[in-house]
Formats: sequence, C-alpha cells, structure tokens
Amino acid sequence: MAIAIKSIPTLKNDVAKAFIQNAEAATSKKATVNFSKQVASNRIILKKFKMK
Repeated sequence: MAIAIKSIPTLKNDVAKAFIQNAEAATSKKATVNFSKQVASNRIILKKFKMK
C-alpha cells in the first residue's frame, strides 16, 4: 500500500514577505550564552586536581 505524497505549500506575495521579515527579525534577536563563570569554575577544579 502506497503513502500519498502531500504537496508543499508555497508562500506568495505579502505572506512570503512577512515570513521573511519575521524570520530575519528572529535571527537578529538570537541570544548568546555566556559561559565565562562556568569556564572559570572548571579551571579551578582542573587546577585543584592538577589536570591543567
């Protein structure tokens, strides 16, 4: 028994422009994670056990 292949919806005109604007806004807002505190504490642990 075969599975039917569904068509892929295509965005057009204003909907496509709005989608692109929303996608660009979301990527520009992406946050970075600061791991400097964790790195510092890990270095202390490694020094304590003479691993680094």
